[in-house]
Parts: sequence; C-alpha cells; structure tokens
Amino acid sequence: MKVKKTIILISIILVAIFVTTLTFGSLDAQAADKVYRLKIQSAYPRSDPSMELLKDFASTAKRMSKGRIRIQVFADPELVPAEQLFEATQRGTLDMLHAVAAMWGGILPIGEVEFGLPYAYNLPGEPDIFTAGKQIRDLFYNTGFVDLLREEYAKQGLYWLDVHSYGPIFTMSTKKITTCDDMRGLKFRVEGSWADYYNALGARGTYISGMDAYMGLKLGTIDASQWDVSAITGLNWHEVAPYWLMGGQNDVVVGHILFNMKSWNALPDDLKNVMTAAAEDYFNKLLKIYVGELKKVDDLVKAGKVIKSEIDAACDRKHEEAALVLWDKIAQRDPAAAKAIGIIKDWRKTLK
Repeated sequence: MKVKKTIILISIILVAIFVTTLTFGSLDAQAADKVYRLKIQSAYPRSDPSMELLKDFASTAKRMSKGRIRIQVFADPELVPAEQLFEATQRGTLDMLHAVAAMWGGILPIGEVEFGLPYAYNLPGEPDIFTAGKQIRDLFYNTGFVDLLREEYAKQGLYWLDVHSYGPIFTMSTKKITTCDDMRGLKFRVEGSWADYYNALGARGTYISGMDAYMGLKLGTIDASQWDVSAITGLNWHEVAPYWLMGGQNDVVVGHILFNMKSWNALPDDLKNVMTAAAEDYFNKLLKIYVGELKKVDDLVKAGKVIKSEIDAACDRKHEEAALVLWDKIAQRDPAAAKAIGIIKDWRKTLK
C-alpha cells in the first residue's frame, strides 16, 4: 500500500514539474516573440538629412531584433511641435525624441553643455568630419560624461541613448565679417548660450525659428543666423546671406536620442543592446551623409555662391576669452553643469 502511494505521489510531482516547465517555457517563448512598437519624432522636418536617416535607424533596429522592434518615424511637427518633444517623451506620448539638447537647456542646464558651449567643441587644426565626430564621441564615452548625462536625464524620466553629430556649426551672414569690429551691433540668430556669447562680443544675440530665418535674413530682421550645414544645403540661406563665418565656431553640432524611461525599461536586455547598437550605427552613417553635404558646400564656394569670411587672430582670441567667461557663468547655475564643464576643460587639455 505504501509503495502504491509513493508511486502516485511521485507521479503527481512529475506531472506538476512538467506542467510548470511547459508553462514557463511558453511564457519565455512568448516574451521572445513579443513585438515592441515604438514611436520616435525628430525636431526637424522631412527632407532634413538627420531626420530622414531615422528611417534607416528604424530599419536597422528591426533587422537586428529579428522583427521584435518596430519603430514608427515622425518629423516635426507631425505628432507634436518640436518645442513639446521633451514633455511628450516624458509622458510616453512618444517613446523617443531626436533633437539637440540646447532645446531643453532651460529644464536641464547640462543640456546647454551637452549641445556645445561656444568654443567647447572648437578643435585644433581643421579636422575632417570623421575625426571631429570621433573626438566628440570619445569625449562622451571615455570621460564619464555619458554617465553624468544619463543620471541627469533619468531625473526627468528619460534615458539618454546616444549622441550624434550634424557636422560643424554654420553661421551665415549678410555682411562680410573679418574683425570683431565688423560684428558690432549685428543681430545674430542663435540658440541658447550662444546669444550671451555674441552679446559679449558686441553683437546682439536673438532667437527666431530656424524656419523663419531665411525671410529674416532677406528682410534685415537679422544679420546672421546659425545652424548646421543644412543652412545651405537644405534651407538655402546663402541666397540671402552668402558669407560663411569662419572662426570662433564649434567643429561639431551635437544631437541626441532620448528614450522614455518606462519604454526603455520595458525592453529586455537583448533588445536594449539592439537599440544601443542601432544608435551607434546611426552615428556612423550620419557622418557619411554630412561628408556629402559638406561637399555640396565646397562646390558652392568654388562657384562663388558661398563666400568664406574668416575672422582675424585677434578676434578669434576674443571669441575664446568670451567663451571661457560664459562657461564659468553657466557652471554657477547647476552642479551637474559645473561638473560637465570640468570634464570638458580636462578633455580639452588632451587635444593636440
């Protein structure tokens, strides 16, 4: 009788183990097959090179995840206006945003530093776009800067995914500028801390939408305007402001992709790795695109449609001096911004 009960008990246990294993195995299979549908919106309109490449970013994530990540790509202002991207991603209306951190500088002072304070990404010599991009990526990933950024964005319910480069800053002017005296009183359309920078140099920093800059330059509402190379190849500012200001600028315009923290945490680790890899792939491919964009500018320079306007050495020194004063002012606004500026100062000492 005891033997029979023992056999029955063992049978029950074995069945329970089989059912449990089958159940959890089924759940694991379901998790492995789950499709994550995500939305990303850029701060830039369709036809902008960086916005258009997000389609490739989505395709790469889909391929690397074997179809488990599906990303819908939107341009400004298809779901929300660009200035609302930060809040929309915080709330989960969007899973990701694609923009420049200067747009959120009023919320996170470190965003101004991340975007690039005046002169911070001004690199020695004349680095090509790949060398400049690599130097900035090394700054972010080899100095603890990324850890600091992720810590600060996490406080806002966001995960900082990756950095990318739009190539060098382009400042186009209606007037030729070779000395700091030439800048006095001119109205520079810029973003964030760059307004204070030009104010310190005797110009007048102001802001209007980049999409309104062409008409502002044409009508004289502004005298100069700052953007990336798309100022020429996309927005055609050179038609009304042919002078390309050389000197006192940054060699890289930094952008980023931010993730809603809940959406990020919902991804299993293998798909987080996919998103990380897809973002780095985007970084490298975007550099190649901007090489082509800069080649278009070179052709316009040769044709006399874009005119290089290089500031003299004395004016360049004044730019650097004004920048360093501004860095110290911004460092006083926020401990994280101060720490980030310290990282950049130390990094700049290593540049050759």
